[in-house]
Amino acid sequence: MLTSERQNKILEYLKERKTAFVRDLAAALYVSEATVRRDLNEMQKLGLIERSHGGAILPENAEEVSIFVRMNKNAREKERAATNALKRLAGIPFRSLFVDSSSTALALAARLDLSHRTVVTNNLQTAMQLAQKAGVNLILLGGSVQANTNSATGSWTVRQLADFSFDLMLASCAAVVGGEAFERSLDQKEIKRAAFERSAKRVLVVDSGKFSASGTYRFQSLDAFDCVATDAPPPAELIGKNIPFAY
Repeated sequence: MLTSERQNKILEYLKERKTAFVRDLAAALYVSEATVRRDLNEMQKLGLIERSHGGAILPENAEEVSIFVRMNKNAREKERAATNALKRLAGIPFRSLFVDSSSTALALAARLDLSHRTVVTNNLQTAMQLAQKAGVNLILLGGSVQANTNSATGSWTVRQLADFSFDLMLASCAAVVGGEAFERSLDQKEIKRAAFERSAKRVLVVDSGKFSASGTYRFQSLDAFDCVATDAPPPAELIGKNIPFAY
């Protein structure tokens, strides 16, 4: 069994029982207790669980964060990138927030204290997850819903953003090419660009796989963001170019 599969099963086990002991997990997964301890330690670093005496428990935000593990490839890398971004966000006050349609941005937003804050998104899954957080003023943008992304897109979606002013934007992208963020969808690019222009602070969260990916539509230059968080050191050619990396 792969490490990611084993950790997914640990999360499922914890959702059913809320708490688990190392010995019980080892028996359920047919692995050694040492293997379980390594998994739990790594999952704790990613913010997925909390260690307890002899085992683990679910943190309060486990339901929101765990969707990231269930739905995405490179899940562990994206979780690390979100964790690195979270460290930078600790010093940024905000009352309003735009969260783009990426599950990477959702993984980060799910860890923030959003009580008595306004959160705007164009993604249905993001809205469903963040609506479970206490006290959040959540606004879902309208538009033509794309089945592959579960997000509202189109010119009407872009026009709605003109009525907002955000303290903070959380975003990801499809690819990073030559120091610039790219999208594969023109609609998504237009929405992110509009939100970017309406935001005082902008945080881009990308896993290291995005540096070898490709995209067609230019979103923004990396040096225009206040933070570019990733899970590993960026390519050597991007270091020293006034890009605010966090890794």
